[in-house]
Amino acid sequence: MKKACYVLGTLLVAGWATMVAAADAPAPAEPPTRQAEKAYLAELKKAIPADRVKTVDDLRATWDAVQAGTSKAVIVDIRTRDEFDSGHIRGANNVDSGHAYSIPGIWPDPETELWVFCRTQHRASYFVSTLYGYGYKNVYLVNGGIKEWAEKGNPLVSEYLGEIRVVKYDKRVQEKYDYREGH
Repeated sequence: MKKACYVLGTLLVAGWATMVAAADAPAPAEPPTRQAEKAYLAELKKAIPADRVKTVDDLRATWDAVQAGTSKAVIVDIRTRDEFDSGHIRGANNVDSGHAYSIPGIWPDPETELWVFCRTQHRASYFVSTLYGYGYKNVYLVNGGIKEWAEKGNPLVSEYLGEIRVVKYDKRVQEKYDYREGH
């Protein structure tokens, strides 16, 4: 019994020492592929004219105009279907972020006014730069995305609950990637 307590105590102390050492260790370096992704995204963002990067307040004004029938702008939410169904802007179109290639088939006019957003703006940056590459001339990237829209008290609708208001947007409400090796 004494020996078992001694072994258990030794393991606990060793585990605690390992955790303390790990906490003091410098953060691991960012992998080169992540650094390359950041550089690539920065390059893509150069294709987006600075005057086409807008705030959530700008989106709200445009959305109000669309709701009033005084604007033909198209609001495009590029989050996944599950994200969209959990809460989205009334009247927004949902095109998954990986399907920018479908936009010319939906809105073929390169002058179409498109307001694009995702959860914050990362995916939307890729999407919008792709649309400029396709020749669209009137595409807006919304900084802050649905997260900021919700946190400012703007209305959302849910597939399941109808109109909702979000007090705090939980960071867990975001796209999750499934990876299944060898399937």
